[in-house]
Amino acid sequence: MEKYTADYLTIALPKGKLFSLSACLFEKVGITAEHMSEKSRKLVISNHDLKVQFIITKTSDVPTYVEYGAADIGIIGKDVLLESGQDVYELLDLGFGKCRLMMAVPREEKRAHLMDYAHTRVATKYPNIAEQFFARQGMQMEYIKLNGSIELGPIVGLSESIVDIVETGTTLVENDLEEIAHIMDVSARLIVNRVSFKLKFDRIYKIVNDLKQVLESGEI
Repeated sequence: MEKYTADYLTIALPKGKLFSLSACLFEKVGITAEHMSEKSRKLVISNHDLKVQFIITKTSDVPTYVEYGAADIGIIGKDVLLESGQDVYELLDLGFGKCRLMMAVPREEKRAHLMDYAHTRVATKYPNIAEQFFARQGMQMEYIKLNGSIELGPIVGLSESIVDIVETGTTLVENDLEEIAHIMDVSARLIVNRVSFKLKFDRIYKIVNDLKQVLESGEI
């Protein structure tokens, strides 16, 4: 692995659905590196001419790399960013990776009011966001953290409801679940390490402006 170099700009990109659009966005502003692929076996992919290096990591780790300065810049979904609670600057809504975070319940067991679910169990990847949402409604809930197939929770009796990300709603329909509360809209965000934003301000500021121009042009 190549060592971190202080005069390089390090960018953390998430594996998965945001990777290709994120890499394409940076390429549009002239920031890329050879063999850029989320399947690369290299842990750091560098462009020595531009003094840029990319780290491609698990989605949930991006805010951590950025907060602790292992990366100067990162791209991450708003849901992951809020759930992590990491102390970073959020500079730009990139507008892609759009979905929504919602609460859903089994259709046949739907109750009349949201408050009717107070003191029940909710299965979710986002216990922190869910707790904040229900606290605003004056509701106490029991949170069960799951990492995959959240829809399975109510089906097998693990929980009465779920809080999860939805794009099309097809999975909910296929599993006889119904959305009953919208929690927040989600999209990809550009985040920056607080110290890097001061020490590398000119470079980061230029990148942010260049990215804004690309987004406003509709090229992404």
